Order: sequence, then structure tokens, then C-alpha cells
Amino acid sequence: MAIFAGLIAIVGGAATYYFWWMPQELAKNAVDITKRESAEETKYYSLITGLEYKDATLVNTPVYCMQIPNGMDGARPQVGLTQAGVVYEAIAEAGITRFAAIFQNPTSTALGPIRSLRLYYLEWDTPYNCTIVHAGGSDEAISAVRRGGYRDLTESYSYMYRSSSSNAKLTRRWNNLFTSAGDLSKFSSNRGYTTSQPKGFHRLTTAEAVTAKFNATAAHPLKITEPNTEDTDAVAGKVNTININFGNIASYNTVYHYNAATNSYNRANGNGVNHTSYLCPEGLNDPVPELKCGEPIQISPTVVIAMRVQESKAADRYHEKIVTTGSGNVVIFQNGTAIEGTWSRGSINEQFVFKDSAGKEIILMPGQTWVAAVPQYGAVSYK
Repeated sequence: MAIFAGLIAIVGGAATYYFWWMPQELAKNAVDITKRESAEETKYYSLITGLEYKDATLVNTPVYCMQIPNGMDGARPQVGLTQAGVVYEAIAEAGITRFAAIFQNPTSTALGPIRSLRLYYLEWDTPYNCTIVHAGGSDEAISAVRRGGYRDLTESYSYMYRSSSSNAKLTRRWNNLFTSAGDLSKFSSNRGYTTSQPKGFHRLTTAEAVTAKFNATAAHPLKITEPNTEDTDAVAGKVNTININFGNIASYNTVYHYNAATNSYNRANGNGVNHTSYLCPEGLNDPVPELKCGEPIQISPTVVIAMRVQESKAADRYHEKIVTTGSGNVVIFQNGTAIEGTWSRGSINEQFVFKDSAGKEIILMPGQTWVAAVPQYGAVSYK
């Protein structure tokens, strides 16, 4: 009996150890999409924004990379941009910027407008394992899409529609091609695209982000400039205003104003007009956004990245060429601070890595992120 009791004690102790050890190993070896907060609870995070998902099935749903214009010829206000996880902004031609907007699990019944593709936008899209949503594009971009075996949704009235109105003031001219969350989902279902495995930026977890917001040195050293004493809305010790100039056309430059209440950056065009976007509720069928989607919403990303790139004219002397791999200088704005450093990227299949001036990786806050590809003749300033 004593031996039997001893065996029970040993087995019981081993079982106790096993059930203690197993959650520790699971937590230690958990993949990036989850963070085990305790032995009982697992949380799931977006690979694109780092924000928490309530349902694990949302983590690897299909991703869509959409070409959205920013011209003064009917493109503004855009539709659905507040639901993009990451937005890349660069000059498309003639000093006019265009966006590559990365969507996962959108709900807006209109998204767009949709315009043509350039090779460098495609190369920024590549790590997201996404469907490329566009309306044609440059010869080299179209060739790369076909050659590279990308998921491709170009101008198609099966999955897109033209928004039109008899009201002349609502005419978007050629910037009137839209899709919807439902159309994109239908496209993926019809093509058998059930999942995506996006490679996102390295993000703080939700718990780490709360700490970083109130303790700027918790995650990495930050360069904090003095506030603008002439700005009555300035927050002491914070970078309150960011100016990003892509060239000499003021309406395509951008200004961001730090909003301490939301810990985000209210975006405005260089001509002083707030940058807004419509968000169309569920249940609408091919809506005219101006008539059916209410007032447009202020665009306010959590992170703003100003990335220096080498830009030159394409062979046609009209379109642009941008080098998307290698390395360059960068300024990252988050938590009302500015971090100066470098970006690097070995190939178009890899995601960007950001490091501060000391060589330490910069980890981004969770939330929407806008990335500005600033040419060598552009300018970035903040105060």
C-alpha cells in the first residue's frame, strides 16, 4: 500500500507538472497572430493592423490591395478608406498622389474609387498575399501581375460598378468605379481564394501599446521634440504637426495634426482641407456615396510613416519609377512622438523593417497606418 501510495503521489506530481508546463510552452511558442494573456484565454490579432479580433477565423481571411486615386478630378472624398489597415501613398504621375489601400474584412458597401496600377504599388502589395484590385495599369505593372501569378481583379462589372448621378455637383468624372465588401467576398468565393497569409509590420500587442502610450520609453527610445508654442492645440512634449511634401503641388502634400484624445493623427491635404472618406452602411446596393452614405469621416491613422525613396521618371517620361527594396531614411510618428531611423527590405516578398538611429527595431503601435513614399526632392518636417 505504501508503494502504491507513493506511485500515486509521483504520478500526481507528474500530472501537476505537465499541466503547469504545457500552457507555459504554448505561450512561449505561440505564433505571432495570438498572444496568450493567461492559461485560460487566447487573444487573436490582425496581422495587418495588430488590432484584436474577437474571432480567430478573421485572422487569415482574404486580403485586398486596392488602387485608389487622390486627384482633384472627382476622387475626393474617397470611400471606405477608414477601413483600410495600411495605406501606401506615392506620386502616380504629374505630382498627383495615389493610394494602395490594404483591406481585410471590410464592411463598407462601397469602396474606391478604383484606378490603375503601377509597378511600385504592386511591389508594396506583395507581402500581403492579396488580391490586386485595380482598373488596368502601366504595361510593366500588368506584365508583373500576370508573370507573378498574383490574384488579380481588374476592371470587371461582375464585381465592380459605376457610380452615377444626374446631379452635376456629384459627378466624379472618370473616378467613378467602385466595388464593395460583398463584391470582393463574392470574387474570392468564386475563385476559391479562402485565405491570405499576410506579412504585416512588427506591432506592439494591445497591452504593450497601452504601456507605450503613457511611457514613451517603454518599447524603444523615442526622439521627442519641443511643442509648437504658437499652436494653441499643441500638447506639451509632443510632436503636434507633421508636414509631408511630395513635390511642389500643395493640394497633394499632406499635414497631420496630433489628436491626443484619440492618440491618432487627423489627416489634411496640403491646401488645408481635412481629408475625409465616406463609409457606406451594410444593406446598400451599388450606392452613390454622396447620396446614401451620410457625412464623410475624418481620416485619422494611429501611425504615420514618412519613408524616403529614390524616384525617377519612367521610360515614357510621364509615369514614375520608385525603388521599393534596399534601404533609406524614415521618420515614424506614433504616440505624438517622432522616431528617426532607417527602413530596409531585401526583396518585394519581404515586409519593411524599421530601425532607430541606434539600430534597434522600431515596433509599431496597433492601428491604421499611412506610409508616405517621399521622393528625394520632397520634404518632411514636424514640430
